[in-house]
This record gives sequence, C-alpha cells and structure tokens, in this order.
Amino acid sequence: MFLSTVDVTLDPDTAHLQLILSEDWKQVICGDVWRHLPDNPERFDISVCVVGKEGLSSGSFYYEVQLEEKTGWSLGVARESINRKGTIYLNPEDGYWTVMLRNGLYWAGAVSPVPLFLREKPQKVGVFVDHEEGQVSFYNVEARSHIYSFTGYTFTEKLYPFFSPGNNYTGKNSAPLVITPVDITD
Repeated sequence: MFLSTVDVTLDPDTAHLQLILSEDWKQVICGDVWRHLPDNPERFDISVCVVGKEGLSSGSFYYEVQLEEKTGWSLGVARESINRKGTIYLNPEDGYWTVMLRNGLYWAGAVSPVPLFLREKPQKVGVFVDHEEGQVSFYNVEARSHIYSFTGYTFTEKLYPFFSPGNNYTGKNSAPLVITPVDITD
C-alpha cells in the first residue's frame, strides 16, 4: 500500500469569507468579519469550511490536525464534486467523511449522526484515507487510540482534506485548527 507524503495545505480559493488562513496555509480560524473576495464556484458561501489544495485519487494518505482549546470543529475528507453553496450536510451521501465536536459532544457525520464516546478529549486528530479500500479513519494521536472509521465506500473521484474551525462565537472558539507535521518515526 502506498502512503502519500503530500504536504497538506489549505486552499484559499475554497475558504468561506469569514475564515482567516495563516500565511503558510497550515492554520485556519473563523473571524468576526467577512472578507471581500470573489464568490468563485470553489468557495463555501454559507458554511465556514475550507478544503486542502491537494487531492488524492488513488493510494492512501494521512494528515494530523491540532485541536487544542477548540470548542467546535469538523474535519475529515470531501470528494471533489461536493456542493459548496448553500447549506451543506456533513455525511458520506453528500461527499463528506467527517468527525466533529459540537456543544461538547463528538459525532461522526452521517445522515443520522453517530455519537462518539471518547475517553479523552483529543488534542490532535489523525485522518487516514485508503482510496482503494474505501476507508476513512480517525485517530486520537496522543492517546494512540481509534476514534471512528467509515468503511466499505467506493471512491470514484479525488478526495480532499476538509476543515471547519467552527464559528468563533465572539472569541469562545477562536483557537485555530492547525495542520501539523506528521512524525513518522513512531
């Protein structure tokens, strides 16, 4: 099995107008002000989301995201043809394979969201995608534990890393989502 070592960065052309990306495109926060940018077809217009620049149509890849001090977030992968306009639904039927934190509770995105009962609050989540096996898995990196897996899917197009730092809620969820380097020595 081939594990992609692609360096994940955020795609500014897809970022909702409230999202602020770091200069290295590795961090995202939700600001209180809407920026004035073109409403291109790739840009999320209602949901505060952004996808990675790099997509993968075969093999497997893995990335990690730091979540410290976040009170709400969503992350995972999205297929290339996802709807980015209007209300989006974070479930595989709509092209999103995600886990999320909402109102203190963890969920796997599905038509009927699946509650996740985690022993420890993850500070860093790893996302592993195996295109050929049709699997997306999530891990608590520090605890070295499995969070959730979507299995048995047939991926027919590119998959892109997906991120939502959640709304800012006037500073209550202002910490960034941070794409971190993967330590492959473990």
